[in-house]
Amino acid sequence: MIFSEQKVAQMAAFFLARREAPMAHIKLMKLLYLADRLSMERYDVPMSDDYQCNMKNGPILSVTLDLMNGTRRSDAWSALISPIKNNEVALQRNFAWEELDELSRAELAILNEVFANFGHMKRWDIVDYVHTLPEWENPGSSSKPIDTELTFKSFGCNEVQAHEKVEMLQTRTLLGRKLAEMS
Repeated sequence: MIFSEQKVAQMAAFFLARREAPMAHIKLMKLLYLADRLSMERYDVPMSDDYQCNMKNGPILSVTLDLMNGTRRSDAWSALISPIKNNEVALQRNFAWEELDELSRAELAILNEVFANFGHMKRWDIVDYVHTLPEWENPGSSSKPIDTELTFKSFGCNEVQAHEKVEMLQTRTLLGRKLAEMS
């Protein structure tokens, strides 16, 4: 419902633990985006609740990219994920799988599936792959929000269905903000 730094840190930690080695930050970002996308296809909602944007190297999760780049600070992120060094990130520490308590079994299954399908790809191969996705548009040197309606259409939704799903996501986001204001 609202973006959670702890949840995206756990998503990133999952992929890094599965890799069992440091990973190119651009590859990690694409895996995170693909997990969000698969979650939308299966459950109509992104896993991260982050802002999805297109950049020249493909789709990204905006706030997560800020965490990765260090332009946004988060104890939850830095407890699990290292700063970028030589274009790679790594786990800060080993963890028990049970620590990934922000992720449901269904979300863990999606992360597993995304890693099984794309984890073997080299960084620029996965960039080339995401450039083939219908929702990707090259914004040049800038960034541009992803047309979520287009993403839903790429899953086989018609115009009306895609529009309804986008409206549901917008309502969900507003509800999340209201709940956050109350706490």
